[in-house]
Amino acid sequence: MSLLFLLVAWSAAVLSCALLCRAAVAAAHLTPPAPRASAQAVPAAAAAERRGSGLTLYEMAYLSGGPHRLADVVLVLMAQKRRLLLADTGWATVVDPVGTDAVERAALTAIGPDGQRRIPAVREALVSDEAVRQVADRLETAGLALPAAVRPGISGAVRLVRGAALVVLLSALATYWKAAPGADSGPVLAWFAVPLILTLGTWAAARFELHPYSDWATTAGERQLPGAAGSRSAPDSPAAPAGSLITLALRGPAALTDPTLRAALHSSGA
Repeated sequence: MSLLFLLVAWSAAVLSCALLCRAAVAAAHLTPPAPRASAQAVPAAAAAERRGSGLTLYEMAYLSGGPHRLADVVLVLMAQKRRLLLADTGWATVVDPVGTDAVERAALTAIGPDGQRRIPAVREALVSDEAVRQVADRLETAGLALPAAVRPGISGAVRLVRGAALVVLLSALATYWKAAPGADSGPVLAWFAVPLILTLGTWAAARFELHPYSDWATTAGERQLPGAAGSRSAPDSPAAPAGSLITLALRGPAALTDPTLRAALHSSGA
């Protein structure tokens, strides 16, 4: 029985570490290098004014949480402009059917001619819209967003390595528990130290080299976000007070201070 547990532990450790290495290499090969001048790297978007970091509001949202986060941002932005009414029951209603940029017009199109639609349906329609894809394409071309072929490889592989470390520990405990009374299980348990060191060492290296494990932003993209090391602005600075659209873009709907807007997004599965 101890050999079976040892085989499970070794298999989980080797496979998870190999997958993480493969994901890291794939990300390095498929992600273009970020240009030196970020202001030129990310073309101007009519969606929102540029912030201190050189990113638009939509670009911040995409790098922080992908197209779903971007969809939440544009809905809240239009609600604050009184173009939409977001009810706490999870419905979006058009108040002013005029969009000021391509993403706002896409949101109005997603709501449809009836002028009212459930927020989850609006969000799903938005994430596949051409206007949102153009934001993603700009960021990928600039080397700030991970290509679709890479997502969500690194973060998923890191979770596998963490899980493999837990499997190794549980296998060692099961081996000790199943050992016959009075039997010397020390040599067998020592064999579990190698896969444990392998998984924990790989995890530590990934945290040092690859952290944060974003599903959307490259390392260069993470550095462009407010609050990151070397960034020229912070989410809690006067230019971006807590509860602002920038905070929503960076942290998600839970960061909203308006209870109605927060309930509108969360009640719809946000």
